[in-house]
Amino acid sequence: MITLKTSAQMAKMREAGLVVAAMLDACRATVRPGVTTADLDRVAAAILNKAGAESSFLGYSTPPYPATICTSVNNEIVHGIPSSKRKLREGDIVGIDAGAIVDGWHADAAITVAVGKVSADAARLIEVTQKALNIGIASAKVGGRVGEIGAAVEEYVRGQGFSVVHNYVGHGIGRAMHEEPQVPNYRPTSGQPNPPISEGLCIAIEPMVNIGGPETRTLADQWTVVTADRSLSAHFEHTLACTAAGPIVLTRAGKDAAVAA
Repeated sequence: MITLKTSAQMAKMREAGLVVAAMLDACRATVRPGVTTADLDRVAAAILNKAGAESSFLGYSTPPYPATICTSVNNEIVHGIPSSKRKLREGDIVGIDAGAIVDGWHADAAITVAVGKVSADAARLIEVTQKALNIGIASAKVGGRVGEIGAAVEEYVRGQGFSVVHNYVGHGIGRAMHEEPQVPNYRPTSGQPNPPISEGLCIAIEPMVNIGGPETRTLADQWTVVTADRSLSAHFEHTLACTAAGPIVLTRAGKDAAVAA
């Protein structure tokens, strides 16, 4: 069931969103060759604890997710588990996904960061994926349909010569991290759900873009999702609230960040 949020509930999600933004900003500032993905997890956890918030990820699902954030390197698409054994190297790209809970309300966002100097292909992948997210946000207009978001994302990404992942999608968000509706990054086919975008709908849009094909596989840890062809992948995400005045990004940093994209 899709639940619509009140202005007061959106404001509480904005509080969680600012914590997520701070976690991602701190992680971005920490990324450099030699840093481990466990180091990034500790940085994010410190921000979370200082804010008195909880992680949306730690202990989630089965098997319980074992960390505060997800760190997905190079051909890892999403859900990479931070490790003290995984040192970032010059030329890597790392996706960092964070979620926070404030007074029972969730927010969720992700960035992909270059580690030092990266290849032209990697830099372009990051740029295209971030722009795809912005295009998706701009498409989240009250009166439209959720499928229009994915259609816009996919059209842009495919036009750039990349592919969008179909096996993992964005989602509604609020009292739970994952709520209805699903928010695909591709045009829905006939018969697939395509609910209306109503005022008060809160969703997380998260393009996952691959240089190669869209196929995925999951590693033995039962969490880390990688590209089947081992090509590079990037991931960006924001939580937003849909309003009559336009989409409000709840996980964008800064006091003036919660404005229509």
